[in-house]
Amino acid sequence: MTIGSLRGEITVKEDNEMIIEVNGVGYRLQVTTSTYETSNIGQSETQFYIHHHFRENEQTLYGFLSRFECKLFETLISAHKVGPALGLSIMSTYGPDQLIDIVNSQDIDALCLVPGVGKTTASRLLIDLETKFKKLSIGSEHLPSKANGTTNDDIKDVRDALSGLGYGSEEIYAVTKDLPSETETSELIKLALQKLAKNSR
Repeated sequence: MTIGSLRGEITVKEDNEMIIEVNGVGYRLQVTTSTYETSNIGQSETQFYIHHHFRENEQTLYGFLSRFECKLFETLISAHKVGPALGLSIMSTYGPDQLIDIVNSQDIDALCLVPGVGKTTASRLLIDLETKFKKLSIGSEHLPSKANGTTNDDIKDVRDALSGLGYGSEEIYAVTKDLPSETETSELIKLALQKLAKNSR
């Protein structure tokens, strides 16, 4: 039997896993970092949409708070050499809208910020996902803004600098995707830091 969704009370949170109790039965779920951080023990009548993964003698449940997230996850793991662990890592690094923007703009450097993803993997994955997103009609309403003239090397330098300062991948992407054109890297870093400071208020 394949589980498609669960509704119940969150009884345990530990190491990015949750147990949700439904009619006296506890189901262990693997969840994204965002879902883990925003959900609380004792939270009742919580709805999770489930990807039920089967592997040899092992079954794992991956829980998402929306059907869209679940479908996005299933699209990710249908790509070549992307298993559930990497798929969950990607979705823990970027929210759905950001991930769609990254795929639509074929932003290799942004995808390389995901732990365990190098340039070769990112390049292959972006090409594969672009086709899959189009087939599923995902992302047509999330088209990225037109290129603004800032080079990929400039953006990579800014992202590397922010990463070195301890900022997370999701917030780095959010403040670097629309930086102005024809601007020195040092000035771009300053602008990005100003955006980060503003967002933290």
